[in-house]
Amino acid sequence: MRDQSRRTPTATLLLGLVLTLASVLAYSWYISRQISGLRQLQTDLTDRNRRDSLQLLRIQGDLNQLALAMRDMLDPDESYPVGAWASQFERIRVDLDEALAQQESVAVARRTPEQAKYLQGAVAQFWDAASRIFDLANGGHEADARAQVRLSLQSRQAALSTTVARFLVQNNESEAQTAARVQDIYAAVQRQVRWFLLATLAAIGATGIFLIRSNLRVFRELASLSDDRRELARTLIETRESTLREIARELHDEFGQMLTAIGSMLGRAGRQAPEGPLRADLREIAEVAQAALDNVRGLSQSLHPSILEALGLGSTVDWYMTTVRKQLGLVVHYERTPELPGLAAGADIHVYRILQESLSNVARHAGAAEAWVRLVVVDGTLRLEVEDHGRGLQSGGARRGLGLVAMRERAALVGGQLEIQPRREGGTLVTLSVPLASQVTLA
Repeated sequence: MRDQSRRTPTATLLLGLVLTLASVLAYSWYISRQISGLRQLQTDLTDRNRRDSLQLLRIQGDLNQLALAMRDMLDPDESYPVGAWASQFERIRVDLDEALAQQESVAVARRTPEQAKYLQGAVAQFWDAASRIFDLANGGHEADARAQVRLSLQSRQAALSTTVARFLVQNNESEAQTAARVQDIYAAVQRQVRWFLLATLAAIGATGIFLIRSNLRVFRELASLSDDRRELARTLIETRESTLREIARELHDEFGQMLTAIGSMLGRAGRQAPEGPLRADLREIAEVAQAALDNVRGLSQSLHPSILEALGLGSTVDWYMTTVRKQLGLVVHYERTPELPGLAAGADIHVYRILQESLSNVARHAGAAEAWVRLVVVDGTLRLEVEDHGRGLQSGGARRGLGLVAMRERAALVGGQLEIQPRREGGTLVTLSVPLASQVTLA
């Protein structure tokens, strides 16, 4: 245990430092790849911007065709009625709608939602006005239809042309500005990344060296403190057991003998007293004294079972299993190896205390009415298992409980290992494993 407590994580820290440096180098390579990817993305955005401009030019061409058609409609030398241009308007409308849809899917210019809505609304209003004009023409109101073309439709077409032209100017300006700015940003980012990586490598190297030196010193101190703490824990546990042993002996010898003598005197006085109320009172007092004697003996055994030294761990656990239901209200299903090898002097009491504390935790915290106790020998190891099907461990409970801390210390004192694990089906399994190879086998 001492060798393990003094083991320092220097090798692990060195490995972590190497991995960190490798991670930084990998990050550098990753950043370079990302910058290359961003440059490619910028190229793609420029391409989309150009496609957006092409669609805007297509829309502008459709608007120009509408302007020429409206000029012909208003030409006084033109003999065709207004309704004759309906099919041409419909053809242009189909192409314009398709161009608007494609332009919206590739648009990358910095336009506000109001601008996009304005273009869509203006186009819709233009076609609504055109439909009304053709309805007037088809209804025989040729002059009114031409007047509406001159007053409404041409102004709407001019507004649309102006908006599209403005979008084209924005696209051109945005493309030029974006290309120049992105290139500047990429160059600045690359410079900053290089400096950052150099600074990070230097900081990691210095920090790693400082951390290793500091940890060597800290873990040397922790190893010393751990040895002192373990020795203190051993002393406290031994002092507690010695105190409980003395109290149990005093209860058994002094109070037990005193109550036994009182019971004998009361019995003798009761036999000598005449029949009547006095004899009945003496008999009742003798029964109370006998009950007190039984309680004192039970308390004495609970504090320190004297049969542990006389009969060994197996018989002591057998006796304790008969008292659990009365003391803790638990139904215990118990099994053990028929012949248990003896443990080193003083080790039996620690195994017994771990069993007591485990069942006490089941009764107080698990919310279970039953428990399963197994005391067996497996592959040269004494194995104690205490299982319940209750609520299981609460978050952080295994670390905070003083009883569990004492259980772990006792397991360490006998060279064993204590595991407290939640069961998959619910509940908790406490397992104590004590290797018998390091124990002294009693005859």
